[in-house]
Amino acid sequence: MRARHRLSKFLLRHGKRFPEAGKAWTLKYMAWIGQVRFTQPAQEYAMLDYLHEVEHMNGRVLRLEQAIEEAVKLAPVWMQEVVQALQALRGVAKISAATLVSELGEISRFDNPRKLMAYSGAVPSEDSSGERVQRGAITKTGNAHLRRVVIEAAWSYRLRPGIGPALRQRQKGVSEEVKEIAWKAQNRLHKKYQRLMAAGKDQRKIVTAVGRELLGFIWAIGRATETRCRQQSAMTA
Repeated sequence: MRARHRLSKFLLRHGKRFPEAGKAWTLKYMAWIGQVRFTQPAQEYAMLDYLHEVEHMNGRVLRLEQAIEEAVKLAPVWMQEVVQALQALRGVAKISAATLVSELGEISRFDNPRKLMAYSGAVPSEDSSGERVQRGAITKTGNAHLRRVVIEAAWSYRLRPGIGPALRQRQKGVSEEVKEIAWKAQNRLHKKYQRLMAAGKDQRKIVTAVGRELLGFIWAIGRATETRCRQQSAMTA
C-alpha cells in the first residue's frame, strides 16, 4: 500500500489522472500507468522506479500468501479446521484466519471472550477511584498484530448483513453451528455499528468497538470447532 501511495501521489502531483471512473490498481489502471509519459527524463525515471517497487511488492505479497497457504496445509488437523471455520465470518478470509490462529494458538485456552478481548488490547483503559468511573482509549497493551487484523475485518460490518458469492464459497464444508454464529455476528455487529453512528460517535472508535465484539464471535467459533475436533479424535482413538 505504501508503494502504491508513492506512485499515485507522484502522478497526481504532476497532473496525471486516470481518465476512467472506477477503482485504482485494476488491470486497466496498470495499463494506463504503463502509457503515462513525462517530458523530463528525471520524472520518467522516478515513475519507473515507483512502478517497479509496486510490481516488486505485489510479487512479494503473492509469494508470502502462497507460503501461508502451504503452511496451513501442513498444520495439525485441528488448526486447519479452525482456519476454515473462521472464514465463515464476514471480513475474515484465509490469510486473516491463518493469522488469527497463529497468533492465538488454541482459542479455547481463553476461559471466556472477555479474556480474549483483553489479550488483544482492544478494551478501554480505566482510571477509576471510589465511585468515580472514567474510561479512556483502548489499552493497546495486548497483541498488536491480532488487534490490527480484527479491526480490519470489523470494517466489513458497516455493510448490511448478506452472504455474497465469496463468503458463500468460504462457508462450504463449514458446520451449521458455525454458520449460525457467523450470521448472528453479521446482524449484531451491523446493528451496533448503525446504533453508534446514529449516536454521533467517531467512526474509527465505532469500528474498534465492533472489532472488540467480533473477538467474541471468533472465540465462539474457535471454541466450538476445537471441541468438535477433540471429540472426533477421542472417538477414533
